[in-house]
Amino acid sequence: MGEKKISLDGAAVGGTGGVSWNDLAAFLAIARHGGLSAAARETGSSAPTLGRRMLALERSLRRDLFVRRTHGYALTAEGEKLRDDLHAAEMAIARATGPAPGDALAPVRITAGTWTMLALTAHLPEITGEPPDLRVRLLQGEDLLSIPRREAAIGFRARRPLEAGLAGRRLRPVAFAPFAAPGAPDRWIMVRADTPSARWVAGHCGARIAVETDTPRIALDLALRGAGRAVLPTFIGDKAAGLQRAGTDIQELAHDQWLVTHDADRALPQVRRALDRIADAFG
Repeated sequence: MGEKKISLDGAAVGGTGGVSWNDLAAFLAIARHGGLSAAARETGSSAPTLGRRMLALERSLRRDLFVRRTHGYALTAEGEKLRDDLHAAEMAIARATGPAPGDALAPVRITAGTWTMLALTAHLPEITGEPPDLRVRLLQGEDLLSIPRREAAIGFRARRPLEAGLAGRRLRPVAFAPFAAPGAPDRWIMVRADTPSARWVAGHCGARIAVETDTPRIALDLALRGAGRAVLPTFIGDKAAGLQRAGTDIQELAHDQWLVTHDADRALPQVRRALDRIADAFG
């Protein structure tokens, strides 16, 4: 049998089946926290991903490392031995690869429209980590920035990416409905933008449009102040204190939501971490 070797950059090398340091680091995180959820927050991977990686690690090492319980992961005797054996290596690697004092985290540029960006900011601590181990640059706008030209590393889109070189991850569906403050007049607020919801208001509400704005966020503020009805994504309107539904979901505006990145970028540790955390928050 060939010697099993460990790769520090995540790739398996040598022997009959390499074990990556990334998987061993994930093992140590689970051992520290006694479960997948807290370890997922530390590593930036999702809990299901960590569970699959640990099964693969046990198969590769031919050892049972965990006793899987309803409320956590306990180490077997072999798991405890592996944890102890790896502790010194973990400390040495942390010292050798850690950033120098004062080094800034590399930013991950994320582009989204107004409503998705507003929801994204509510999940910011989950995405950047606590304390932050990820720096994000939020690029809000209704015009789509180009992922192929690297104008952004991650983008939210309303359809599956079809361009060569792009990868997509499907998120939750998005629904739209009219919202208004209690007692608001039967008038409509229209956003002057080239978006499906703006076109719907223009085409269906006509003479009942009371006010126009070129900024979606102002439409929300106007609705909160009782100026009329605004068509909003339900993930915004349902969470807005002071608004209530003023009609049923508008079926023709419903669409899927996709998280899109470039194939080459999604292998970068900071991009992969951001993708996993956003998918956990929006999946």
